Amino acid sequence: MLNQAAFANSLAILTGALYLLFYLISLVAPQFFRHLFNAQFLGADVASLFPKEISFSYFVQTLVILLITVSIFGYAWGMAI
Repeated sequence: MLNQAAFANSLAILTGALYLLFYLISLVAPQFFRHLFNAQFLGADVASLFPKEISFSYFVQTLVILLITVSIFGYAWGMAI
């Protein structure tokens, strides 16, 4: 039997870590970030839709919403398995 809470938490931690990694890459190597991000969408220039600067409060708000959403869907997914 799968532990739904552990599954949801592990998905949330992984998602948060990837979000943080992508954010750090965008700060340190913006050209590499554009290439890496656009590669997920088969080369479409999706990274051009991002704002030039992201405030820290926007970053944190997005992270919190992302973690809550992934936890909810991860828990539901864990119940379905």
